[in-house]
This record gives sequence, structure tokens and C-alpha cells, in this order.
Amino acid sequence: MTETQRATLVQTALRARETAYAPYSRYSVGAAVLTESGAITPGCNVENASYGLSNCAERTAIFTAACTGERTVHAVAVATEDGGTPCGACRQVLAEFSPKEGTPLVVLLLDQAGAVVTETTLAELLPMAFLLR
Repeated sequence: MTETQRATLVQTALRARETAYAPYSRYSVGAAVLTESGAITPGCNVENASYGLSNCAERTAIFTAACTGERTVHAVAVATEDGGTPCGACRQVLAEFSPKEGTPLVVLLLDQAGAVVTETTLAELLPMAFLLR
């Protein structure tokens, strides 16, 4: 990932956080994914009164990218109030769209000011991921 891509990824996640629909938890999350083609796709969390129907920002970004034909995510930035980590479901969906072995999927966890609180990889967040490849 280039420095320009990294900066755009961070800014896209921060902007996506501003559009989150979180009337129940009040925990707004924005995400952005960098795909194999170099496209950067945003996503935000969207809550529902029936909590199980809510969708996380990371999955929104990945599913939106998939709608445009993207199948590989090389990096994700997640913007929260405090640098929170992706939930287990989001980690599993990231694994489904991760690069082939040998190329890490970079995960940037941002606070509300846009500072990178943690930089890690999906393999560190989800060791021994379940994949049917």
C-alpha cells in the first residue's frame, strides 16, 4: 500500500463514520477497504431495532466492493471513537476476501481524530481462520 493509498483509506473511513446510522448504540463506525484493483470502498455501520439485522461498517464496505466485482481486500481502515477492533463476524468476512497466502491483509484501527491506534494484520486478529479455498 502506498502512502497516498494509506492516507486516502484513513480519510475514507473517517468520512464513512460520519454517515453511520447508530441510533441505538450511539457507537458510530466507519470503514474503508483497499481492493486488489486499487479501489477504496467505504462502509458504515447500520443498526436496526431488531439488532440481529444490523450490519457492521467493515462488512458494508466489503459487500459494496463485492458488488463492483472486487474479490480481494488488501487493507482495511476502521474508524471508531476509541480504536476498537472488528468483531468476529467481520474478521471472518475479511478472511473470505483476504489475499492468497503470503500477502498479509493490513488492518488499521483509528480513533475519532484519525490517529492510527493499532496497525496489525488479519492473521494476528484471526489466527487459523476458517477458509474453504
